Amino acid sequence: MGKSKILCLLDLLERRTDGDRGLTMPQIIGELGAQGISAERKALYRDIAALRQAGFDIRKLPTHPVQYALVRSDLGLDDVMMLVDAVQSSRFLTERKSSQLVRSLKTLVSDRQRKLLEKRVHVRGRVKSQSESVFHSVDTIHEAIQRRRKVEFLYFSYGTDLRRHPRHGGKRYTVSPVRVVFSDGNYYLAAYEAGEGDADGTVKTYRIDRMELLQVSEAKADRAAAEAAYEGEDFAYVSFGMFAGRHASVTLRVQAPLMDALVDVFGPGIEVLKAAEDWAEVRVPVQVSPQFFGWVAGLDGHVSIKAPKSVREDYRNWLRALADGC
Repeated sequence: MGKSKILCLLDLLERRTDGDRGLTMPQIIGELGAQGISAERKALYRDIAALRQAGFDIRKLPTHPVQYALVRSDLGLDDVMMLVDAVQSSRFLTERKSSQLVRSLKTLVSDRQRKLLEKRVHVRGRVKSQSESVFHSVDTIHEAIQRRRKVEFLYFSYGTDLRRHPRHGGKRYTVSPVRVVFSDGNYYLAAYEAGEGDADGTVKTYRIDRMELLQVSEAKADRAAAEAAYEGEDFAYVSFGMFAGRHASVTLRVQAPLMDALVDVFGPGIEVLKAAEDWAEVRVPVQVSPQFFGWVAGLDGHVSIKAPKSVREDYRNWLRALADGC
């Protein structure tokens, strides 16, 4: 009976108390009594001392009368709320997987905190992945990397009929995996593809949730995959939506109100070349692509490309082509 009582006491404290709200000794005795467990104060004091000795942080809260509470030192309510938000906003998770993870997270807080947390739960209406196999695919890719093997898969894109259509004429892709990347709410495979003849190889990215029949190939991965600069240095270059492009250090002229936007994208370590009260010139590393140009254009002239000249010319040509297509 003693073992049963102490376990029921621990369960009660886990469910009903937290760092802000506890139970008085009469409440504890009453709750245990409702479960058919007889308890008296001195025995409960000994049980609490034993639980503390076992590593549980059970505290007396500064209330009148005194309340006892189990304080979780690993994750607080704010931490769990942020994790729930991250789970619900992750596009690579399906609705079912998202709901499952949220249910698991809610077990980390007390009943009172869970009610507060449920007020924050808003899953419906968000764009979620249609694939249940993303995590299995990620494991398969990591296995291939460890074994230094290529991976094979079919790759699909959505057509105007909103159906998935195979790329590459329905043939399987066979590539050397470099690493798995998480960007813009999706998992991507960064893979090395050797060039033909004397041509240099390239690193391309593939949405993992758009792969099917992914498996580890018996073919050895290209040696260049392990040495690909993309694995380290190239990640210093900011890409927009995982669309590939050539690497360049670009100088931007930025109006002061848009500095927040630049820090959001490139981080606080931006290299400032010149600065005045209402503008600055900064140098940032990017992968030059139509998506980068679209980002600049979307800032309505408050950010302009100053250098290098080749990127300025490419931007002008992109704008002209865009205007001609209207």
